Amino acid sequence: MSGRTREGCIGTGPGPITPDGCAVERWLRLPVGREPNIIERAVPAGASILELGCGVGRVTHPLVERGFTVTAVDESPEMLEHVRGARTVCAAIEELDLGDETFDVVLLMSFLIHNADPGVRAGMLRACRRYVADGGVVLIQREGEDWHQRVPREAKTGDDGLIRVASAEPINDELIRIRVEYEFPDAEWTHTFSSYRWGREAFEEALAGAGLPVERYLTLDRTWVLARPA
Repeated sequence: MSGRTREGCIGTGPGPITPDGCAVERWLRLPVGREPNIIERAVPAGASILELGCGVGRVTHPLVERGFTVTAVDESPEMLEHVRGARTVCAAIEELDLGDETFDVVLLMSFLIHNADPGVRAGMLRACRRYVADGGVVLIQREGEDWHQRVPREAKTGDDGLIRVASAEPINDELIRIRVEYEFPDAEWTHTFSSYRWGREAFEEALAGAGLPVERYLTLDRTWVLARPA
């Protein structure tokens, strides 16, 4: 799809590669982190949730288990094949058409807000505003403000995996080419993609312009944001 800043994924692992350059098998191996806890603390129990860019359901499944009703959206049918317990919709976020439906909570995670050009990014924010109910909230996950400088860095994933952010190479004043390496005993992948720099002030201005002013940050590193429709 045009407007996606992607370059692709290579490696020795099995399985298909999605339209945005992700290996499905890689995502199936990654454990869920703190995301469900952050979401659960920020929204009402049993809320209806629209999850934009759900992938293989890594966060979807814990949310369903905690009693939320989830509609999971992704543009990759290969990803959606692994989602269980939620309604699934195959669509690009900026092209999503659910009629007049609205939801208590709209989620836009996985730093997707940084990985699309400004036009597609604006479409993502329009989708968030369109589908959040009156009185509802939008939760957005953004990159840490020093992530492009704090390279290389690595972290364990699960019992036997390793994620390494190997490089962050400036393309121009706005765009960074990032290379992430995933290592497991029996497989490895290298994912290269582009990410837009987006400082806090510009981020908040964009959300306010989309009718989604930031109400508060949910984490100390300000990577999780709660916006409430104006």
